Amino acid sequence: MQNLESIREKAIEETKMKIEEDISHFLASHKECPAFQDYLSERSGFFQQIWLNTWLNKVTNNILRSHKKSFLRSKGYEVEGVDKKILNKMFRNEVRNERPFHVREWVQENAPDEQEWETRHRKERERYLKEMEERLTASKRKGVQKEILYFLEQKVEDQELNWYLELRYIFSKKIVSDLNSKPKYKQIDPFALEDKLEEQGMLSNHDFTTVSDILKEFTGSIHKKSEQWERNLWEYETYQFPYERFISSCTENVISSYVCENLPADILVSYKEIYGRELSQEQVIKWAQPVILKEKTLFFNWIREEYVVDLMELAAVPFDIEEHLSLYRTALEKRLQLKEEEEALLKEKQEEDARILHDIFGQEYSPSQRKGIEYVLHIGETNTGKTHKALTRMKAAESGIYLAPLRLLALEVFDKLNSEGVPCRLKTGEEEKEVGGARHMACTVEMFHEKNDYEVVVIDEAQMLADQDRGFSWYKAITKARAKEVHIIGSENVRTLLLGLVGEEQVQIHNYEREIPLQVEKKEFKLKHAKQGDAIVCFSRKKVLDTASRLQNNGHKVSMIYGSMPPETRKKQMMQFITGKTKVIVATDAIGMGLNLPIRRIVFLENDKFDGTRRRLLTSQEVKQIAGRAGRKGIYEAGKIAFTKDIKKMTHLLTQDDPSLKTFAIAPTSNVFERFQRYYHDLDTFFELWDRYDSPYGTEKASLTEERELYGLVRGTDIEARLSLNDLYGFLHLPFSKKENKLTQQWLDSMHAIVNDEELPEPDISNKNLEHKEISYKAVGLHLLLLYRLGRQTEAYYWERTRQEIADGVHESLRTEVKGLSKKCRNCGKKLPPNFGFPICDRCHALKRKRRERKKG
Repeated sequence: MQNLESIREKAIEETKMKIEEDISHFLASHKECPAFQDYLSERSGFFQQIWLNTWLNKVTNNILRSHKKSFLRSKGYEVEGVDKKILNKMFRNEVRNERPFHVREWVQENAPDEQEWETRHRKERERYLKEMEERLTASKRKGVQKEILYFLEQKVEDQELNWYLELRYIFSKKIVSDLNSKPKYKQIDPFALEDKLEEQGMLSNHDFTTVSDILKEFTGSIHKKSEQWERNLWEYETYQFPYERFISSCTENVISSYVCENLPADILVSYKEIYGRELSQEQVIKWAQPVILKEKTLFFNWIREEYVVDLMELAAVPFDIEEHLSLYRTALEKRLQLKEEEEALLKEKQEEDARILHDIFGQEYSPSQRKGIEYVLHIGETNTGKTHKALTRMKAAESGIYLAPLRLLALEVFDKLNSEGVPCRLKTGEEEKEVGGARHMACTVEMFHEKNDYEVVVIDEAQMLADQDRGFSWYKAITKARAKEVHIIGSENVRTLLLGLVGEEQVQIHNYEREIPLQVEKKEFKLKHAKQGDAIVCFSRKKVLDTASRLQNNGHKVSMIYGSMPPETRKKQMMQFITGKTKVIVATDAIGMGLNLPIRRIVFLENDKFDGTRRRLLTSQEVKQIAGRAGRKGIYEAGKIAFTKDIKKMTHLLTQDDPSLKTFAIAPTSNVFERFQRYYHDLDTFFELWDRYDSPYGTEKASLTEERELYGLVRGTDIEARLSLNDLYGFLHLPFSKKENKLTQQWLDSMHAIVNDEELPEPDISNKNLEHKEISYKAVGLHLLLLYRLGRQTEAYYWERTRQEIADGVHESLRTEVKGLSKKCRNCGKKLPPNFGFPICDRCHALKRKRRERKKG
């Protein structure tokens, strides 16, 4: 067996050592020297047990498990699958009698002669008595230490204030000295070694109210150094650190001095007898650390709250405990009175702040149910005719306005009404189209103006109330509309929220259900399964183009829809699908909002989406909104739904009941800004107050993230100085893609031109490829937003034509470029397979991994 002989030799040596220790203990325990035979008679019964314990521990811990199994097999055991503990037990039972060491024989062979035995007894006995004496002394020392600590602990409650008064007096002299002799420093850059602190005269007691104020000042020394990014960095020392050390040292001296001077005489005598010296303050400090540490912390916190003026006066008064106690109590009373006054002022300020917040925001966001308006709710699933019925009523009215969530839907209604002989105007942020004699209007919901009267108002996609950034536009339209009838269209989950806003007394509710059933396919969808009438849904422009390219290369005629696509282009793409020129449409979730297409089957190519913060699973409402576009009435008997994976989970989302929306979004209004300007005149303060305002129950404030980011570009510039608050916020609130750096720069350049009364810079237009055309379309759109806001409609008409030409170019690029799109390796540019799931090819990935391994090696 492995190393068995070596292990046995070590066990023998350890056993011999333990026997020698046993002999020493035996001899030390006897006053008179016992005979060697007495030892054998008394202890030999334990000899073999000592060997056995030593041997078994050694051999069990130092033999490999495989060797133990081999040994047991040789003894006839079956050991496969045997638990480790049981295996060790079996091994110990078998190995215990392997070549035993005969301890008694070894002891007898090495028996000392009588003189050696007696000499060893004398030495062991002397050692034993010395140890016993040392233990007794240690016990006495421990006892006197406990008595001293007990004395101190008993005195803490009575003496704590007296100790503090003495320390307070010492510290007062320290602070007077510092305020009369130390320079004041200004921090330039505390993290740059090459920069120094700049002196600004001397410290003055007039600059500080409490000691806490002084603690923030720099002493001029360096507190600590470190290295980061190959630079030496330092942190300057403030008075926090030296004053903390000073209080710590003073506390130790005051308390240890008190103990040495007031400890009972019998304890002092005991200490001197045991230690052979007088009790010192250093010894007290060493023993009393737990008590002293607690007092250090307490005293430093008390010192921090002291008024500097009180300490300046105190330093001139010689220390007398009674007099200083009286001065301290007077200071406490004065401090308490000042604190009460400060709290009263703070409370008054808080009440004033609350009043201002309520005055600015409070009344604006409390829903007010208006009399004389008939509200008609159209509630139901997607593709059930809700919008059609509401628009039919609006067309029959003398005047009406349709409020759309998307510019494309406003355009669709504008075209529809005019084609049916109902003159209708169009107004979005980027375009205005006048039609002679029109008393109807189609516009995006943000363009709603609450002072205009209509017979019928139609508000589409009311579930957008809950959108944190856009929801307030729906809230404003629903609660501020001036009309005989307000028709509100929404999904089932917005019903309760709408009834809470408009009241239940003057409401008609029309419920809608699908006449065309939805059927989920049991088989997982693959792109090769695409057929005529399919709408394939994914959640990014890149994915749409990539999927369309793969389908076109497989012989399919494809239309595309995604959020950043020009509405004019989107309309053409839709018409190609409607008229049958294309057989398949690939779209983002934009397809789920108001786009009525002859879709046979909705295919979810993805089950999750990036929502601007994280990638998450689609919500039940999102699945229903998109899936509801399948199965156009009069064309298909059922709408088909397909998923690429997790069919059971996605089907549950499609069929489950949605929880009711509980909150609607609020955002700043012109009334809010008018009231705000009674008190303040800068947007920094406005954003701060907006964050502090606790919106009413059931509301959620818009984040205003994009407005804040744009404001950061113009804060403190001529743009801010020359524009009114309302105008500036209006420009910050313009609906353009602020994540596009090129558009943000265009906005900034235009703002400079506006305040300097110069011509607006023309948008940068490029027809190089699809991506360039799309960004050019957005640039012209931003230019139009600015022109319409400035009231320059005539100039805007030219740019609308330009934008239409760009939209035509986008449509043409989709026809010609997408088929040639292919996924390429980000590193080497090699063409990747259609279903390849990574941004770099296998070869580049392998090279990258090898480089990493070499670097680690």
